[in-house]
Amino acid sequence: MRLELGKIVNTFGLKGEIKVYPYVDYISKVKKVYIKNSLMEIERARYQKNIAIVKLKGIDTIEQAEELKNLSIEMEREDAPTLPNGTYYINDLIGFDVYTDEGKLLGKLDDIFNTGANDIYQVGEILLPAIKEVIKQIDTENKKITVHIIKGLV
Repeated sequence: MRLELGKIVNTFGLKGEIKVYPYVDYISKVKKVYIKNSLMEIERARYQKNIAIVKLKGIDTIEQAEELKNLSIEMEREDAPTLPNGTYYINDLIGFDVYTDEGKLLGKLDDIFNTGANDIYQVGEILLPAIKEVIKQIDTENKKITVHIIKGLV
């Protein structure tokens, strides 16, 4: 299984660098990535505000970099660093059953996306902000997420 690290949003300069909107904060530590199922090597990566500037081996012109726009960058799951306690990879949570703290099944976690302020957990048509007042417990052993529904959310 692969983890999505980010999305290529544009080129940078004339020598093949790309701008990546990162979904993780460790792109600069990754050496091998997949783009459209092709294994590529990262020569260097640095951050400029909230964007990663990445140089891939073999991508040396702006024309080559242009062809990568809007594609995802992925890495093998087993190469991913261990996360601190209480943080999770999105792929590991997708499909978990989501229950209210009153025991009502809302459905399965379909997706997690970021709005800038915080992550949003999507359960069917329900959108839940990933804040401590709402996400009460993530039980990886039983693949279950318990949430508290704040008035006005659903």
